[in-house]
Amino acid sequence: MDARDEKSKIWMNGRFIPWQEATIHVMSHVVHYGSSVFEGLRCYDTPKGPMIFRLREHIRRLVDSAKIYRMTVPYSVEELVQACNDLIKINQFPAAYLRPIVYRGYHSLGVDPRKCPVDVAIGGLNWGKYLGDEALAAGVDVRVSSWQRMAPNTLPAMAKAAGNYMNSALIKQEALADHYVEGIALDVNGQVSEGSGENLFVIRDGVVYTPPVSASILSGITRDSVIKLCAEMALPVKETVLPRELLYIADEVFFTGSAAEITPIRSIDHVVIGSGKCGPVAAELQTRFFAYINGEREDNYGWNHYVR
Repeated sequence: MDARDEKSKIWMNGRFIPWQEATIHVMSHVVHYGSSVFEGLRCYDTPKGPMIFRLREHIRRLVDSAKIYRMTVPYSVEELVQACNDLIKINQFPAAYLRPIVYRGYHSLGVDPRKCPVDVAIGGLNWGKYLGDEALAAGVDVRVSSWQRMAPNTLPAMAKAAGNYMNSALIKQEALADHYVEGIALDVNGQVSEGSGENLFVIRDGVVYTPPVSASILSGITRDSVIKLCAEMALPVKETVLPRELLYIADEVFFTGSAAEITPIRSIDHVVIGSGKCGPVAAELQTRFFAYINGEREDNYGWNHYVR
C-alpha cells in the first residue's frame, strides 16, 4: 500500500469521506458471504490530463454484475461515472487504479440478503504494473494451475463478483508458492480458461485465439479492446475452445486485463513460448493500445474519458 493512498478520500454512498473513515460493520453480509461485485479500472496520466480508460463500459459491467446477483444499485450509470470522475479530481490523482464496489451491508446475518442494504463505494490507489515493472517487455513465467475455474451454472463467471475471486486467490497463491508470477486455470472440461485475474490470448501461424465466454471466463474489457486492435491489424481472431497443449506450441501467448494491460508470457510450465520474450504481435498490440491511451491515435471507439 502506498502511503499517499491513506491521505486520499473515498466516495461512499454519495459522499466523499477520509480514507480512515471508509469502514463497514464486521457483521455485514458481505463480510460473511462475499456478497459484492466490483470493478478495477485505470486512470492514466496523459498529455491531455488524467484519463480513465473505458470508464462507462466498466460501470455498465458493474451494474450488470449486480443485476445477476439480484442487487439493485441505488445509483445510475451516469452518477457512478461522475463519481469516478470526481474522485480523481478531488484527490488530484494524475494516475490511479480505481476500485468501485457494490456490496451487501449490515442488517441480518442469515444467507438471505434481501433485507440488507446495497451500499456502494469507490476508492483509488497508486498502483504500478500488476505483474511487475519489467513484465510488459520481458514477459512472465506462469504455470497451469491445479485449480479449475468454476463449472457452468455454479457461480456466474460473467459477474465480476468477490466470491469468484476466492478461486482466483487459490490459483495465484499456488503459482507464487512455486515461484511463478501467475497461473492459468483450465475450465471444468480441461480446456484453457484464463489467469487468476486476466484473460488469455494465444497466437499460432498468424491466427489469434482466445477462449470463449462459455469457458468460465470474465468477459474482459481489455480483451474486447485487443480484439478490436487485432481487427485493425487484419489479424483473424477466433473465440474458441483451446486445448492445454496448444499453449506449449504457440508462437506467442499473452494476458490482458485492466491491471495487467497486455502482458506477454515467456514460459508456461518451464516450456519457453516463442522467442522467450515479448513477441511481435503482442508488441504491436501494446504500441497501439498505449497510443490510444496517450492520444497519439484518434479515439474512434470512444474509449477515453478525460477527467473534467
